[in-house]
Amino acid sequence: MASESLLLALCSATRTASVALLRGGDVLAEGAEDAGRHQAECLLPLVDAVLGQGGCALSEVQGFALAIGPGSFTSLRVGLATVKGLAFGADTPVAAVSALRAVAAGTGAGRDPLIPIVATLDAKREEVYAAAFASSEALWRPRADVLGESVYTVEELAEQLPERCLVAGEGVALLGERLRALRGPGIELVAEDSGEPRAAVVGHLGADMLAAGEGRTAAELVPRYVRRAEAEVTRTARRFEDAG
Repeated sequence: MASESLLLALCSATRTASVALLRGGDVLAEGAEDAGRHQAECLLPLVDAVLGQGGCALSEVQGFALAIGPGSFTSLRVGLATVKGLAFGADTPVAAVSALRAVAAGTGAGRDPLIPIVATLDAKREEVYAAAFASSEALWRPRADVLGESVYTVEELAEQLPERCLVAGEGVALLGERLRALRGPGIELVAEDSGEPRAAVVGHLGADMLAAGEGRTAAELVPRYVRRAEAEVTRTARRFEDAG
């Protein structure tokens, strides 16, 4: 995909539905709405509004970027169904972007590259989805050696966090103070308006993925549901169900 191609990005991983239209590194138009459980009613109207603001037709879109998860199971399915409908009958490539990676990238640059960012999203039941990422603009690569993508309680997260890290995303409001109490001042909380991933950030990450040849067809995509490891399921007799 060429660097100046037109890309449509969607994010429905959380209660906020968002859509952005990008060309190259520029955001031409974007929109968001607090959809709650009604992503299906909000996403397509947002797509129409953003395309209208950008003065573009759907037929001009040369690539899609989608926050593929983790997040609300129902909302992720809505986002995927929407992209599949928009791309129906075309070979338009789609970048499947980690919602947690979008949270990390949304914190911005200029951080100490030696200190990882732990991105978090609300998984309900006082648990969070979380994963560590390199604290830099270099594609915000995953740091599974620091913290692998999974579902964590505050105690589990505190036990596995490195001595120094940044914690960003919805988990800051949910568990941040408890984390710092358990682990001390080495845990820096990144305060943001909502901590949710945004379509514009998903679009920037997706554009890099498509340029690197990491696009897929819409038909190949499946939501990224994060469940407890099978060993954890066996140990606790729990299976993480729909976060809805």
